[in-house]
Amino acid sequence: MSGKLWGVGLGPGDSELVTVKAARVIGEADVIAFHSARHGNSIALSVARPYLRDGQTHERLMYPLTVETTDHPGGYAGAMSDFYTASAARLAEHLDAGRDVVLLAEGDPLFFSSYMHMHKRLIDRFDAEIIPGVTSVSAASAAVGIPLVEGEETLTVLPGTAEPGELVAGFRSGKALAVMKLGRTFVKVRDALVAAGRLDEAWYVERASTDRQRVERVADVDPATVPYFSLIVVPGGRNNPFAGETSSAGEVVVVGLGPGPVDQTTPQVSAELAAATDLIGYRTYLKRVAARPGQRVHASDNRVEAERAEFALDLASRGGRVVVVSSGDPGVFAMAAAVAEVASEPAWQHVRVRVVPGVSAAHAVAAAAGAPLGHDFAVISLSDLLKPGAVIEDRLRHAIAADLAVAIYNPASSKRTEQIVRLKELLAELVPADRVVIQGRDVGGHGERVSVTTAAEFDPSTVDMRTLVIIGSSSTVAARRSGGDLAFTPRHYGR
Repeated sequence: MSGKLWGVGLGPGDSELVTVKAARVIGEADVIAFHSARHGNSIALSVARPYLRDGQTHERLMYPLTVETTDHPGGYAGAMSDFYTASAARLAEHLDAGRDVVLLAEGDPLFFSSYMHMHKRLIDRFDAEIIPGVTSVSAASAAVGIPLVEGEETLTVLPGTAEPGELVAGFRSGKALAVMKLGRTFVKVRDALVAAGRLDEAWYVERASTDRQRVERVADVDPATVPYFSLIVVPGGRNNPFAGETSSAGEVVVVGLGPGPVDQTTPQVSAELAAATDLIGYRTYLKRVAARPGQRVHASDNRVEAERAEFALDLASRGGRVVVVSSGDPGVFAMAAAVAEVASEPAWQHVRVRVVPGVSAAHAVAAAAGAPLGHDFAVISLSDLLKPGAVIEDRLRHAIAADLAVAIYNPASSKRTEQIVRLKELLAELVPADRVVIQGRDVGGHGERVSVTTAAEFDPSTVDMRTLVIIGSSSTVAARRSGGDLAFTPRHYGR
């Protein structure tokens, strides 16, 4: 019979925090496997040492690299994937021979642990059982001695290796925080805490639960002294004595939800939505947002942008964290410009305003068709609510004359069709009949329709307000392929 794989969580470092079950299984196993860096030392093995017995086989799985560069064709990820595959094969040899294998994991085996890479590669062939362990987050919280979360507070766990924007967004939205994987990332994480206004609430914990444990306010830590086995915790505001030290001034954040599908809303936008006290926007767009308990939702008509912006600024001036919601990207024919315009007035000069980008409708439609915006392009709205029709036509003529691809926003509505009919007339006048034209409606949604046609075959009656039109340049190609058609504008020009 095959042996059994055990993923054994050892806890944060103190051998006395190893569970009774973990200690028993370690002592009974035939093979003790553990990861180590190239220096050969293993923290996991040192934690488990009191529970080892004579005669056990030790299987050292030595990482090929940690933070070094590599010439592996797949880069760091490729080198590590090959290492995990080879390590799993070594463990499989023991398991096939009927030997039980314990793979030691600091903390918990499924919480930022290398064990999971073995588990995924072996679970289909062998019996496996996971023994959970005390996480470093729990140990760090105990070291700080402040309740981490209480009541309805949420805990956000982030790796220090995340991008700065993701860190800042997570720090702003989370009530209580834990940041893993410090070491070389400490300065980046500290700067993100500063940007999010959370530095004064944050605690640094090094080697939690061991005789080398160190606890300090993050603001007091020398970055040169930070090892990898350290983390940052920010206890929730209900118990954190420093939660009120940072300025509580409000702000307005203008966000773009993307063109429609939830998976095209960026994590940064989601974090801003979660952190808001107030959500403001056109009611159709707000229906796409699941407000959390306690958030105030202020829906309005689509034609009151200035009033909406002033309302948002007023709420923020009284301490609110206000998110103004747009579809697509907020800076493309959307609320960012409206808020900036009102915020520039003397009455609102003191209110902080930020803009968080989103996936634009133009780029969503372009991606659905291929890459028609792969070279220079223009973006023009056909709506005449805020600019004269003569200006629209003049800009269309100049963009087409400059041989730009043109993305057309707001092409038509149930009551406004004359502009899209006029666009058809201009195409007949200004471009060859075979000029590529792309229509995208509800891209990413259940009713998605994307068509690639020509200027001659373009039918204005098929266009409505939820449609975006892209007119290709003279270089744009509609390639018919067995693997799927692609429309694209080459990066080179004039060949």
